Amino acid sequence: MTRQPSTSRHRAAEAELDARKAAILEAVVTEYIGTAQPVGSQHVAAAPGVSVSSATIRSEMVALEHEGFLVQPHTSAGRIPTDKGYRFFVDHLAEPGLLGPAHRQKVRRFFDQMHGEMEEMLERTSGLLSELTECAAVVMGPSHESVAAIRSVQVVGLAPRLGLLVVVLADGSVEKGTLELDRDIPDERWSAATAHLQPAVQGWLLGDPVRVGPSGDEELDRLVATATGALAALGRSEENDHVFVGGPSRLAAAFDAVETVRSVLSILEQQLVVVSLLRDVLDRGLSVAIGTEHGYEPLASCAVVVAPLTVDGHSAGAVGLLGPTRMNYPQALAAAHLVGEQLGERIGGTLGVPAERGRTDAADGPTASAGGRRRSGEPKGGRGGQRGRG
Repeated sequence: MTRQPSTSRHRAAEAELDARKAAILEAVVTEYIGTAQPVGSQHVAAAPGVSVSSATIRSEMVALEHEGFLVQPHTSAGRIPTDKGYRFFVDHLAEPGLLGPAHRQKVRRFFDQMHGEMEEMLERTSGLLSELTECAAVVMGPSHESVAAIRSVQVVGLAPRLGLLVVVLADGSVEKGTLELDRDIPDERWSAATAHLQPAVQGWLLGDPVRVGPSGDEELDRLVATATGALAALGRSEENDHVFVGGPSRLAAAFDAVETVRSVLSILEQQLVVVSLLRDVLDRGLSVAIGTEHGYEPLASCAVVVAPLTVDGHSAGAVGLLGPTRMNYPQALAAAHLVGEQLGERIGGTLGVPAERGRTDAADGPTASAGGRRRSGEPKGGRGGQRGRG
C-alpha cells in the first residue's frame, strides 16, 4: 500500500483531524497493516507526506492516542490503530483499491471457465475470494424465492399415507418436502396431483402464494392442498440460503490468541449468524464494519467487508470478507466488489437474466441495493415487496 498521500483528502479530513495528524495516522495504519508490529516515530518519519521531526511526530502520536485513534500496547512500544483509527482511515484516508492486472485476470478467467450448479459455483467463488485477500470469505447466494422460478413439481407416493414433493427450480436446484396424509392415497392420485399442480405453479417464484383451482375431486383436492402447503413451507425455509465459507483456516495466522481463533471459527460455522451479520451490515448501508461496529462480541477483533450481489437490479445475496481489523481495506473492498459483480452476472446467466449494462469499474466501492420479488418474466416494478430473513 505504498502511495503518495493526497493533500486534498487530508484537507477534507480536517473537520476531525488536521492534515498533519491525518498524515501520521495514515502512516501508522499503513505500516501496521503491512507488518502487524507497533509503529514507532522513526517509521512514521520515513513515510511519504510526513515532513516533520521525530519529536513532533511523537507529540502528535500522543495526541492521537488521547483522542482515541491510536493505542500503545506496551510502555516502550510504538502505537497501533484503534477501531476508531481504522474507521477514520477507511472513511477519509484510504483511496479506492484496485486489484493488480494478474488478480483481475484471474477473476475473469475463473468466471469464464465456471460451469456447474449454483451450489458448486458459490462454494468455488468463496475459495477464490479468500485466495485473493488472505481472509476468510463468505458467499451468500440468492434464496430461491428471490430469483429462481419453479420449473416443475412432482408429487410422489412413498407409502399409502406418505408422499414426497419434488420441486425443480430454474437454477437447476432441487427442493424436497415430505407429505403426511391422514388417510390412504391410491397410487393414481399421486400422479393426478402432479398433473393438477404443475400448470398452476410453473414459472412462479418459490415462496410466492399459489392458488390452485378445484379439480372437482374432493380427495384429489385435499392431496393438492397438502402439497401446496409443503411448497409454501419450502419457500419459508431458512435452509434456502446458500452460504459458503472459504479459507477459514487463513484466519489462524492472523491472530496470536488461540481463543480468538477458536471463537472466530466457531462463528463461521453458524450459518444463521453469518447470514444475519452480512445482512445487518448491508442494511445499515455499510461496506465495512470494524471491530465492535458489527455488534458481534466474539468478532470484536475482526473487520467485515461486504459487497451486495444483484441480478437484474434485484438483491441476490452478498459476498463478504472476515479478517483482522488490520486487513488491507482498499484491496479487500476492490476484491469483494469485482468478485461480487462477476458472480452476479454469472448467476444472472444461469437464471437466463441478461447481463446488466453499464458495469462499474472494479475500483468503485460497493453500494448496497435491494429489490422486490417478481414473477419470472414479469417486468421490473411489476410486483413490489421486499422480503428478508435473518
